[in-house]
Amino acid sequence: MSEMARLREQVCTYAATLYDQGLTHGSTGNISVRTPDGGLLVTPTGSSFMTLDPARLSLFDAGMLHVDGDKPTKEMPLHSAFYETRSKAGAIVHLHSCHSVALSMMPDVDADDFLPPLTPYPIMKLGRVKLLPYFMPGDPCIGDAIRGLAGKRSAVMLANHGPVVAGKDLEAAVHAIEELEAGARLAMMTRTLSPRRLTDAQVSALVTTFEVDW
Repeated sequence: MSEMARLREQVCTYAATLYDQGLTHGSTGNISVRTPDGGLLVTPTGSSFMTLDPARLSLFDAGMLHVDGDKPTKEMPLHSAFYETRSKAGAIVHLHSCHSVALSMMPDVDADDFLPPLTPYPIMKLGRVKLLPYFMPGDPCIGDAIRGLAGKRSAVMLANHGPVVAGKDLEAAVHAIEELEAGARLAMMTRTLSPRRLTDAQVSALVTTFEVDW
């Protein structure tokens, strides 16, 4: 199997896994992954993660021209912005996962550190997650907001919309966004219970030990 064929299959396999976990629904969510020649494979607009066809994924060349496959997701501005500002990004996943969206609606959430430090793994996998304001889906201003972070965050939360995570490859991006949703679910479950959080010293030790972008 060629590298391109493997990537096509991988996008569809991970998309179905996310769908099966209930982290996306209907025709929501989108994925992009770098191709060996510097282009992108992108999930098409209006497609379901449950029924993606590897042959119909949108293909962009290294100049970001759409050269093959179905029409791409309308969220291309946010994908492009992450690739432009994070040179090591090999894949991006955007979902409308329930608990992270619910947490983004809460009035007391820290916009600079969206997930409270309850467990180690969201810190290790994501660093600080930036909560961005609400934008209409497909709005080019989403890309501008991501560029404004100058590549300092690997994950953002679009308020009332959904999380976006960049990873070194698709596996890393998928695992990180799963961790984001799990962290948000835990935060929503415990938000009225005054849970013990990790201390500043414990967070600092994680950041140092695992070389987290912070």
